Amino acid sequence: MIRDEPLGNLRDFPVAARRIERIPVHSDDCAKRLLRLSTSCGEIGLRFSGPRRLRDGDVIHADERVVIAVAVSPDDVLVGHPGTIASALALGHALGNRHLPVQIDGGEVVVRYDPLLPALFAEHDVPVTRAVRVVPEPFRHAHAPHRHE
Repeated sequence: MIRDEPLGNLRDFPVAARRIERIPVHSDDCAKRLLRLSTSCGEIGLRFSGPRRLRDGDVIHADERVVIAVAVSPDDVLVGHPGTIASALALGHALGNRHLPVQIDGGEVVVRYDPLLPALFAEHDVPVTRAVRVVPEPFRHAHAPHRHE
């Protein structure tokens, strides 16, 4: 079975009395355009043609007895809490120079954990904590052509 998009998300999908089956998916796999997942109902292929990708809770199959949804595995991340716009910009610039994918979640700066990064956050006076969390979007590297001069 091949799907071009999820059927919905568990947040608002009508499950009723059906059993919910959660299929674990690594967050890196959520960035892929093509993905094949093994479920109790067999193999399900996902083929996204646009920018839409998998998110935690996306329903990939539903029948009269089961609803199958994606369970994105949590990432080991650093969560920075910049106190000023200036410190947020300076930190963002430093992380960008390292070509690290960054997510902004409210007032938080979220990056994948690296043992060298807490010192970088401290250098920019940004308090940081280490956490394990499901990120709303997969971390993606920007591969656009650019130069450093």
